[in-house]
Amino acid sequence: LSNPVAAMAAANAQFADIGKAFVQHYYQTFDTNRPALQTLYQEASMLTFENEQFMGIQPIMQKLTTLQFQTVQHQVITCDSQPAKDNGILTFVTGKLVVDNNATTPINFAQTFVLYPVQGGSWYVHHDMFRLNYG
Repeated sequence: LSNPVAAMAAANAQFADIGKAFVQHYYQTFDTNRPALQTLYQEASMLTFENEQFMGIQPIMQKLTTLQFQTVQHQVITCDSQPAKDNGILTFVTGKLVVDNNATTPINFAQTFVLYPVQGGSWYVHHDMFRLNYG
């Protein structure tokens, strides 16, 4: 019998490293040059942000570039990845947000990405789910 998990992992043996590197790049870009995130999404990309849903580059970027803070810094606590169907990568992140330089009361967050490869060796976000964790 074949093992589908082993087959998916073999198809993309670097899934953990790719997931971690993508997350580092994504949050660095988010924190310093949010409009540049548009290169990481495609028209079929979907974002769920605090129970609001968006599809496509323009609606996603409008949401991400109009959030109500001046500055933000993502501090990643955990980053777990799994190989996914069709050479994709599922990545789950937990961390803290420092908003408007308020380091004394960071906000916990969780975010999940499903990444797919594009020509040239890069990756795009097909699914993105973000949630703040209060309490």
